[in-house]
Amino acid sequence: MPRLILLRHAKSAWDDPALADHDRPLNRRGRTAARLMAKPVAEAAPDLVLCSTARRTRETVERMVEAGAFPAGRVVHDRELYHATPAAILAVVRARAADHPSVMVVGHNPGLHELAAAMATAGDDEARAALAAKFPTAALAVLDLENAGWQPGAARLIRFVTPRMLEAAAGQ
Repeated sequence: MPRLILLRHAKSAWDDPALADHDRPLNRRGRTAARLMAKPVAEAAPDLVLCSTARRTRETVERMVEAGAFPAGRVVHDRELYHATPAAILAVVRARAADHPSVMVVGHNPGLHELAAAMATAGDDEARAALAAKFPTAALAVLDLENAGWQPGAARLIRFVTPRMLEAAAGQ
């Protein structure tokens, strides 16, 4: 059963209005959140990490590699993931993930949120409702697909977690 892991980039900086959107870095909160989310990402066990080429997605992945979530050698950067639609995200996955049972995409809203919400047709009702309501920065959705070939369709939401959920659980 294929596993699709969707991770939105962590919070980015908006303090330089002259900077192109593609070039915006993470802010301090984003760097902290990326490290915090490394454990749930490691638990999801991605075999391949497909990352948008935007600076904020690359920095999110770098923080996770530093925290031991997965080795840097599993990361492939793909410009097609920058602000991609759900269909475009799945096209990149299908093109690159043939020999990988567990693929993580690190990208952007609204495409990630729309894809996760559309595919999460089964799983914990509370988690599905939280996912449907909002897919904040550094949010993670883990989906087990019911069909092979990385086709759109029904999937079971295994886990939905955000940095705020982890902070609340830790009493912060």
